[in-house]
Amino acid sequence: MSRPAPLTDRRALLRNRARARRAPALFLHEAARDEAQDRLSLVNRSFTSPAVVTPFPEVWAPAFPGARLIPDDDTLDLHEGAHDLVIHALALHWADDPVGQLIQCRRALRPDGMCLVMAFGGETLTELRAALGQAEIEVTGGLSPRVAPMGEIRDLGGLLQRAGLALPVADSLPLDVSYASALHLMRDLRAMGETNALAARLRRPSRRAVLLRAAELYAQTYARADGRIRATFELVTLTGWAPDGSQQKPLRPGSAAHRLAEALGTMENPLKD
Repeated sequence: MSRPAPLTDRRALLRNRARARRAPALFLHEAARDEAQDRLSLVNRSFTSPAVVTPFPEVWAPAFPGARLIPDDDTLDLHEGAHDLVIHALALHWADDPVGQLIQCRRALRPDGMCLVMAFGGETLTELRAALGQAEIEVTGGLSPRVAPMGEIRDLGGLLQRAGLALPVADSLPLDVSYASALHLMRDLRAMGETNALAARLRRPSRRAVLLRAAELYAQTYARADGRIRATFELVTLTGWAPDGSQQKPLRPGSAAHRLAEALGTMENPLKD
């Protein structure tokens, strides 16, 4: 069987990230880090051997001293059963095999260890996708891949189960950011290392006319009252646990000892055939 074509050009992705480090704008990674800290503060457990999968370890190292910080390579540098917490931090959208990434995280966990995934959701950059797509069609008559695909929250939550993680939970936090123009947004994406690294992208620079038309359409459609444009980023948090016999399990259907009507103090009326 032939292997599917890769989603991401890893060489281009690493080049984009290296360029971003010259003048970084990593506020989304900082927001994900802060959200992760908040989530973990609500867990009644002390984690002693965490690992963080991240393209920007400098963001996470001060918040998780002693954590093992590893890059989001296709094969993660994790050891089986070595950690009680693994955080996968804002890199899942560039993975050719996101389920495989989570399976590797699960295998690195001890029984009842926690996997915390911070990922971009499907609402991320919806405005830019629309503006760039329409502009490219108008100017060139065609359409090329420009923004990495990002999963909807339901699909992302399903990845946890497919990876064999127990007690899966998924929720999202929308972040609305404003910019002077779409070109300023694109400049920030460059400083995040999030410019186009898709394997199927055009291998030549975007035409100036496409970018200017996209900025014009963006301003026409998504301008705020103060004249700035809005950009949506959806931060999805996924939590799951390495299976363990001590975890809660759902009851078997029909095993309830009391009727719901009794608990609610009401009458139960059978339905007619």
